[in-house]
Amino acid sequence: MTLEVELPETEAEDPEEGPEDQPRRGKRARKRRSRLFVVTVSVVLGLLAIVVFTPLVVGWRVWYQARQDERPKSDAIIVLGAAQYNGVPSPTLKWRLQHALELYRAGVAPRIVTVGGKQPKDNFTEAAAGKRWLVQKGGVPADKVIAVGEGRDTLESMKAVGRQFDRLGLDSGVIVTDPWHGLRSKRMAEDAGIHAAASPTRSGPSVQTRDTQFHYIVRETGGYLSYVLLGKSWKPPSETIKGSTPPEGP
Repeated sequence: MTLEVELPETEAEDPEEGPEDQPRRGKRARKRRSRLFVVTVSVVLGLLAIVVFTPLVVGWRVWYQARQDERPKSDAIIVLGAAQYNGVPSPTLKWRLQHALELYRAGVAPRIVTVGGKQPKDNFTEAAAGKRWLVQKGGVPADKVIAVGEGRDTLESMKAVGRQFDRLGLDSGVIVTDPWHGLRSKRMAEDAGIHAAASPTRSGPSVQTRDTQFHYIVRETGGYLSYVLLGKSWKPPSETIKGSTPPEGP
């Protein structure tokens, strides 16, 4: 009887490879590890660059858009909502309405769309309070003001305005809001099917001091990224900043 024993396989040695070739093999292995390290570091640095520079670029775009006053001939002036107190516009909303009234009188658009829903137990929507002020204080004919009383944030409101535009056959709008809100509101309006421009207010709580402006820019940068990346809206900054004074008269 013959017993066959299977021996473990060993890596065949190149008969032509001698001891002097061992350093060469070590160099090749080190080069492979070096390339892997370089690729890994490059990927990590690239990701860090995206994380760092993307907010900076968006912040610059927020800042730049805030300084633009776009007034193309449009179908409507869209006034974004802010707080109201039993039908009386808050200082922030009043500044926006005043600016929209100036645009209307300048012939930028033949109608004004006021926007915004209401909080629980409120008697008026932000849109209704805005329309009431424009008609009673600004002298705008009631049939030239369209109140869209839906939405508790910018995204919901813009979707509602987009639907209203579709029903009325409107296409373009000039958005009136605070300067730092221009970029995000334009993007949401365009996504709702509106050819949008932005003409921001130049007065009010959001432009009081450099610290206030920086706070709003940072907040709007986060809001824009939240919308673009996650499809979520961002609650507007609180307007309860001391020293805000509503404009007098229409």
